[in-house]
Amino acid sequence: MAAAAALLSAWFWSERFWLPHNVTWADLAGEPGPDGAPGPQYPRAGHVLSAFPLALGIFAVRLLFERFIAKPCAINLGIQDSGPHRAQPNAILEKVFTSITKCPDGRRLEGLSKQLDWDVRKIQRWFRHRRNQDKPTILTKFCESMWRFTFYLSIFSYGLRFNWSSPWFWDTRQCWYNYPFQPLTSSLYYYYIMELAFYWSLMFSQFTDIKRKDFLIMFVHHLATIGLITFSYMNNMVRVGTLVLCLHDASDFLLEAAKLANYAKYQRLCDAFFMLFGVVFIVTRLGIYPLWILNTTLFESWELIGPYPSWWLFNGLLVTLQMLHVVWSYLIIRIAYKALVRGKVSKDDRSDVESSSEEEDLASNSTKEIFSTSSNGANRINGHVVSGQWAEEE
Repeated sequence: MAAAAALLSAWFWSERFWLPHNVTWADLAGEPGPDGAPGPQYPRAGHVLSAFPLALGIFAVRLLFERFIAKPCAINLGIQDSGPHRAQPNAILEKVFTSITKCPDGRRLEGLSKQLDWDVRKIQRWFRHRRNQDKPTILTKFCESMWRFTFYLSIFSYGLRFNWSSPWFWDTRQCWYNYPFQPLTSSLYYYYIMELAFYWSLMFSQFTDIKRKDFLIMFVHHLATIGLITFSYMNNMVRVGTLVLCLHDASDFLLEAAKLANYAKYQRLCDAFFMLFGVVFIVTRLGIYPLWILNTTLFESWELIGPYPSWWLFNGLLVTLQMLHVVWSYLIIRIAYKALVRGKVSKDDRSDVESSSEEEDLASNSTKEIFSTSSNGANRINGHVVSGQWAEEE
């Protein structure tokens, strides 16, 4: 077993894959200088383990923030902690709901109708009310969005300030000079590990957060984001990584701001933030990202360090991300166009209460679009729109 583990480790950490030609892991060990002073420090795989306790700390801070800061703010804005209409107690329907199905088909509805001597419409309404009981209140969603808004805005501000004072922000060729022998500074380390820890906290909290229809999609998204951040860190592509992170952080807090305004029923403010989010998203993802990020990772790095196996993988992932940017931007534009025609941006109904029968009759004549939480996402190597719906981080 020990020999097999050693072979697997040697295969996974192959220098021929991870590093440029004629560079070894020993070269990046950061040995002390001739006078005994600490030598330059480079990213190490073990560093990413520090993200786990930090992620738990972030999650604990979030719980305190939502309870003692976000909730009082919501109450001051008139958002009440009142849930949807509760279904009347019925042992037979409750047993069907908990043990068989939450959305009975027509055949089962007919059987229940005969058994209870209720009409089918009444039974459908009971199941709708029962499903709504398990869904979060507006207050809960407001607190969640306020936490995300606060973190996204804070990390974007820190990232912008950090990059602004970094030479590679003004000259992207600096990302590749003397690569991979680029020392890791403390501020760069904290920025990268904080981003990684936040996404790990999203992975943890996704199982306790508001349950969304895109749970699996966002789970995969968070996992992919963690993989990309970890990969770029261990490969010491952290300079260009900070640019990617900051660029993707630029729009996330605007989406959360729009959602906060929506929950507080400030529709005009919600529309304004939504439109601003769309503009920033499209400019950064379709303009700055390919002209700034992909230009340096594909062309400048090719000229300065040349390609090697992990270089191809890294750029392949970044190009795939650009393809997703195009799809997401198209969906954002489509949603924005419908919102302009309709006169307002619709609410996030991925976890909202379902409409009553009367409301469904009225809503059948209108089009619904969906706000989401996200990532990153990020997400920040973050998805925002899935199948015409706003998806989180992100």
